[in-house]
Amino acid sequence: MFRSFTYGASRMLSKVYMVAVCLCTVTAARAEPVEIIALGDSLTAGYGLIDDNGFVPKMRNWLEEQGLDVRLVNAGVSGDTTAGGLSRVAWSLTPATEALIVALGGNDLLRGLDPAVSRANLEGILKVAQENDLEVLVVGMEAPGNYGPDYKAEFDAMYPELAKDYDALYFPRFFEGLYSVGDTPAELRDVMQMDGIHPNAQGVDLIVEAMGPAVAELAERASD
Repeated sequence: MFRSFTYGASRMLSKVYMVAVCLCTVTAARAEPVEIIALGDSLTAGYGLIDDNGFVPKMRNWLEEQGLDVRLVNAGVSGDTTAGGLSRVAWSLTPATEALIVALGGNDLLRGLDPAVSRANLEGILKVAQENDLEVLVVGMEAPGNYGPDYKAEFDAMYPELAKDYDALYFPRFFEGLYSVGDTPAELRDVMQMDGIHPNAQGVDLIVEAMGPAVAELAERASD
């Protein structure tokens, strides 16, 4: 009888232990942060800034201040075009990746590339995201007027159109936050680096403040 009781108690404790292990495993899985890859160029990479002042580190801090548990990975490469982003997007992902920020196109503009080519590259990136069941935030870019009205219209439109086609979130402009300061080189001097192309630390703060809610929404979508 004693042996039977001991055996029965041992089996019961073993089951309790297994349930506890399973519960801990589920809890740990749910506690994992949402992993978001920020795929971009020098603007994403933080060109000309110390690490802590770049777009990704400052966005990480902003998300943390909102109480969001997000692992934001910097996949920005200075000088990268939409073609470069397409060529590396698949191997930039990890098994834990749940969402993607796509912020590319500035270098396509600097090179005057055909918007149809840029659009095809961006669509390729979105297809990779779709195949991997990733939520996406498409960050737009605006062409300057000196390329002509047709070029500008075609380039500017590809971002919202692709976001709609692939059910992605859309943020109109990477530099959206800077428009609170101005839109001319003279007005933006205090928030830009000497090259007039890349934001300084103060400029990044404004960019993050404006884009932060869209990234937060992306994280919430990915965690559902």
